[in-house]
Amino acid sequence: MSHAKFNCFVLGSVALALSACGGGNQNTPPETPAATSNTALPTSDASTPADAAALPAAGAKTVEVTIQPKSNSSINGKATFVEVPDGVKVTLALANVPPGDHGAHVHEKGDCSAPDGSSAGGHFNPAGNPHALPATNPRHLGDLGNITVDANGKGTLEIVAAGANLKPNDPNSFLGRSIIIHEKKDDGGQPTGNAGGRIGCGEIK
Repeated sequence: MSHAKFNCFVLGSVALALSACGGGNQNTPPETPAATSNTALPTSDASTPADAAALPAAGAKTVEVTIQPKSNSSINGKATFVEVPDGVKVTLALANVPPGDHGAHVHEKGDCSAPDGSSAGGHFNPAGNPHALPATNPRHLGDLGNITVDANGKGTLEIVAAGANLKPNDPNSFLGRSIIIHEKKDDGGQPTGNAGGRIGCGEIK
C-alpha cells in the first residue's frame, strides 16, 4: 500500500471511531422538541369585566331619553336605558342642576306634560314594596337612589335596576314610564324618600 493511501485509511478509521464513541462536538445542546399543536395556552382574564351582569348582550334593547326641565328649573341631560342579563342598566347624565344630591326614580306613567311633572304619577312599584334606597331590598322597582351634582351643576349616575326590562306590555317594563329628577336628596324615608318637587322628567318610549 502506498504511503498516501495508508494515511487516508488511518484518517478515515479515526473519524469513524470518534463518531461511534460520540466524539463529536460535546458542547452541542440537545435538540429541543417542537411544541405539539394541542398544547394548551394560558388564557388572560385582563378583558373580563368586573361586573359581567352589567354588560348588555349583543343587540340588547336600548332607549335614550331626553330630560325636560320642570318646576321652572333649567335642568337638561339624558338618561339611557339598556337591557342587561340582570335587569336594566340606567345611565343618567345631567347639567344645570343645583349642586348636591337629588333623588332619581322611574315613575309609573310615561307622561311629562304637567309643568311640575305630576303627570308622571307615583313611583313605579309593580310588586307593592316599601320605598328604599339601592342595595336595600325589597324596594320600589323604580327606586334609583340619588345622583350627586358637582359645583358646576353636572352629575352622573349609573345603576342596574334588577328585575326590570324594556319589553312592551310586561308588568316589570320601564317602557311607557317616566324618569323623574327631584329637587332634594332621597333620604330613604317613607313613603317616597322626602325628595321634594320634580325638577326634571323624561318619557321612556
